Amino acid sequence: MLIYQILRISILFTISFLLALVWAPFLIDWLYKNKLGKKIRDEKSAPIYSRLHKAKSGTPTMGGILVWVTATILTLGIALFAKLTGSSFLEGFNFLSREQTYLPLGVLVASAVVGLIDDWLNVKRIGAKGGGISVGYRLIIYTLIAIVGAWWFYSKLEWDLIHIPFIGDFNIGFWYVPLFIFILVATAFSVNETDGLDGLAGGVLLSMFVAYGGISFVQGRYDLAALCGVISGSLVAFLWFNIWPARFFMGDTGSMSLGIVLAVIAMLTNTFLLLPFIGCILVIESLSVIVQVLSKKIRKKKIFLSTPIHHHFEAIGWPEPKIVMRFWVISGLGTLIGLIIFFADLILA
Repeated sequence: MLIYQILRISILFTISFLLALVWAPFLIDWLYKNKLGKKIRDEKSAPIYSRLHKAKSGTPTMGGILVWVTATILTLGIALFAKLTGSSFLEGFNFLSREQTYLPLGVLVASAVVGLIDDWLNVKRIGAKGGGISVGYRLIIYTLIAIVGAWWFYSKLEWDLIHIPFIGDFNIGFWYVPLFIFILVATAFSVNETDGLDGLAGGVLLSMFVAYGGISFVQGRYDLAALCGVISGSLVAFLWFNIWPARFFMGDTGSMSLGIVLAVIAMLTNTFLLLPFIGCILVIESLSVIVQVLSKKIRKKKIFLSTPIHHHFEAIGWPEPKIVMRFWVISGLGTLIGLIIFFADLILA
């Protein structure tokens, strides 16, 4: 049984990678032809950022389409063909299930569509401050998506249980709803802040999805592990074209959707307290922004030359690939610590 599941997930990972790798050049070509390139902020509003990233102006955004479209087509396609043909072979690869993958897939698509609209408005310079949906409206929209997810957990799955490693399980009643909303929104926006250098967000997300795929597998949530595998496969293909110098950027359609689905998976596996370890780069990036804002308001001074913190390292002269690879190393170490805590808790339980 375990060998079968390992083979199943490995095959799905490979198919996802190859599928994304094949159609990525067509997507890149389409983005370039339609001039859907990223607009770099002007020197007046962001002088350091503008100076560092001026050469990237015009590089296509919306590259996250590659990941979520590949994952969605593969998930729904296998399920549909298995049902239409009645093939037991295809049914064996079907990982669309109400208990494990309905909600993650639903929030993935919903948040990706919102991000896609935001990216398009940004490219066309429509909306707040020269383009895109304002932060306030984005916060409201993604909070609404998180509310739907919270309702699904609390009402449909009757879930209000949280697990604290080495201590135990606790039912927290309706408090689960605001906790769920906070985790989803915070993770989504943290991934969005991390998406600022070629390959940075993609590499960090890859290690996180692989980790949560492993956690899901150990818990016997094989369909959820398969979804993590499919997303991971398409992320590897995305990184092939996104590492420095990037052929396209992830955009909000990728960062927000992958961030929010990652949080849903953390809640489904009841391991959200491991997120600060597995997603340590997300925490560091968000904290740098929060600290910078507070310092400017209270002390009237900046602590970092630019935030999120990866831009600070750029400003002091670190080459972009060096920053990205060092952040990947930190992310890998954080992921390892998170997995050690998970397995130690499992053994001692």
